[in-house]
Amino acid sequence: MLRLFRVLGKRGRITIPFEIRQRIGFRCNDVLSFTELDDSSVVVRREKICDNCQYLEEDFEENYTLEDFLDSLSEEEQRNALLHLSLLWAEKQKH
Repeated sequence: MLRLFRVLGKRGRITIPFEIRQRIGFRCNDVLSFTELDDSSVVVRREKICDNCQYLEEDFEENYTLEDFLDSLSEEEQRNALLHLSLLWAEKQKH
């Protein structure tokens, strides 16, 4: 098991070490979830945010924008993404 240390910044930010990103396969713009376990450890997972993301990987272009991605989602998926982002934004405004 690879174990590396990083310092959590004053704004709560941290960089996932390159070696770990490379071994796990994390890529730019991946959506990650954080789950706290009973022993106070945290599990980080890459999440699949839509059912038809597979075709996006095959047809991915370097200049593919967030707007392009959102346009490719169904109305329900867009609504869920908007709700999720709105809740995140509201939480950040409290701090």
